[in-house]
Amino acid sequence: MSNTITPEQVLAQMRMLAAQAKGLPPQAGPAEGAGGGFAELLKTSIDKVNETQQQAARLKEAFQKGDPNVQLSEVMVAMEKSSVSFQALLQVRNKLVSAYQEIMNMQI
Repeated sequence: MSNTITPEQVLAQMRMLAAQAKGLPPQAGPAEGAGGGFAELLKTSIDKVNETQQQAARLKEAFQKGDPNVQLSEVMVAMEKSSVSFQALLQVRNKLVSAYQEIMNMQI
């Protein structure tokens, strides 16, 4: 089982939630087959970003201590991966907050 989040999975979950909000029966999508639902997918993504950041911090600390097995290029790549994954998660969070605010502003 892959621990990566894809845009298709996020879109499928958002469509399912929109259908539920409209009172329509949810349609089975590719994200539902994964088994955990949106909350589990989001938690897994946050955990993966956290793991990436911790790994980058460990490599940086090892390089600063002079560990001969850690190359500067490894540290820089790990730090960039960490930064990119955090920025992606931040954008997902921003979209979710925007969608939530839009739903809350809907008139019933």
